Amino acid sequence: MHILVINGPNINMLGIREPEIYGKTGYADLCGMIEEYARKKEIEIEIFQSNHEGAIVDRIQQAYGNTDGIIINPAAYTHTSIAILDALKAVGIPAVEVHISDISAREEFRKISYAGMACEAHFAGFGLKGYLKAIDHLTGKG
Repeated sequence: MHILVINGPNINMLGIREPEIYGKTGYADLCGMIEEYARKKEIEIEIFQSNHEGAIVDRIQQAYGNTDGIIINPAAYTHTSIAILDALKAVGIPAVEVHISDISAREEFRKISYAGMACEAHFAGFGLKGYLKAIDHLTGKG
């Protein structure tokens, strides 16, 4: 099984950006945690991060035909990007949305998730462990 993990803008700043919301763990540590978990589950994982909406759309499209599942944390694009929603719908790959914080308990504008409309499951507010829950969901190996 091949899973693509996509992280949107500012996720690369984990550990620096608003640690009271996102924690003090850095992005490299998040990637290491995901890779180690995938290794234990005996699945292939690829992690991609971009601060650019078009690059995220391009990567979703490139996943067509060679990826079994997508885990996506669109970050700020969650609330604005119909392009990411359309890309997820276009490829038809099972997708799971992850957010480190509980977006439903934050500002009003964060309560709308366009990308989430194309996802079969959502894990928000579990911190970095939400990514592991998403892997378990996609693999059925919880």
